[in-house]
Amino acid sequence: MNDNYHVFSDGRIERQDDTVRVVTVDNEKKYLPVENAEAIFLHGQIEYNTRFVSFLNQEGVAVHVFGWHDHYAGSIMPKRGQTSGQTVVDQVRAYDDPEHRLKLAKAFVDGSIHNMRSNVVYYDGRGYDFEQILAELEDARASLDRMKTIDETMGVEARARKAYYSTFDEILPEEFVFGGRQYNPPNNEVNSLISFGNSLVYANVVSAIRATALDPTISYLHEPGERRYSLALDIADLFKPLLADRVMFRLVNRGQLTTDEFEDEMNSCLLDESGRKTYSKAYEETLDETIDHPDLGKKVSYQYLLRVEAYKLKKHLLTGEEYVPFRRWW
Repeated sequence: MNDNYHVFSDGRIERQDDTVRVVTVDNEKKYLPVENAEAIFLHGQIEYNTRFVSFLNQEGVAVHVFGWHDHYAGSIMPKRGQTSGQTVVDQVRAYDDPEHRLKLAKAFVDGSIHNMRSNVVYYDGRGYDFEQILAELEDARASLDRMKTIDETMGVEARARKAYYSTFDEILPEEFVFGGRQYNPPNNEVNSLISFGNSLVYANVVSAIRATALDPTISYLHEPGERRYSLALDIADLFKPLLADRVMFRLVNRGQLTTDEFEDEMNSCLLDESGRKTYSKAYEETLDETIDHPDLGKKVSYQYLLRVEAYKLKKHLLTGEEYVPFRRWW
């Protein structure tokens, strides 16, 4: 159960017998087998009804909805694969314990910086000189031990990410000018790609958390809010360099995505439908890649790594076993 389906067409999506059917505005029909589905991503202007939602709940398939700017708008989540009052109680206790929460927050930032650094190391050995950036990332990571608050810890993460992002203008072709992170809305092609990729990682982490008994609204680095799954933000930070950024680098540097596949709309720069399809296809192929897992003793997909991370956090909360964040080891 790990297939994701992306729907870009306008029209409607509905239950058809024991599967799901997409009917476009031109009355074209496409069927999505849901028996192996993890989630359906709706990118177009598409209608659905309660019969469709009830069927996906029965099948345990999530729906992730993307709205204007193809920005993540929300999810329709099926009933949880697992429920555990004790897990939620322990999750809240860790949040309410300032020392415990800070330790977990630092772990998320530590893992995030490590994985950003892995990308920089890759390009540093391929004709670029990023020695200074690598030193800045190491310095930021080393400074975590001195941080006394969540805000200070988030400041370290922001400093590291700024250094990491400073490499993008060298890594990417000259027509893809970055110039720093800007979103809501993204102001250029690189920011558009980062925002789209990050939203896909976030949605996939939401699905991964659903498979556990963890509450996705109780988090440690990001402050829990009223309208977001903040635990998914914590975990997604670990995987953005591995998934979103690497897909962007690969597609742009190989010429599979060009500036022609973006459009300006209301002071924003957005991927057009062709660009979103190209990116989503490469992203899903990356999720399907496998790696030998040293602890599990078997090959696992990148998508499964997201679920492993949620289970590691759950095990820490229930047993006290140290939580070691995902750090790319290959």
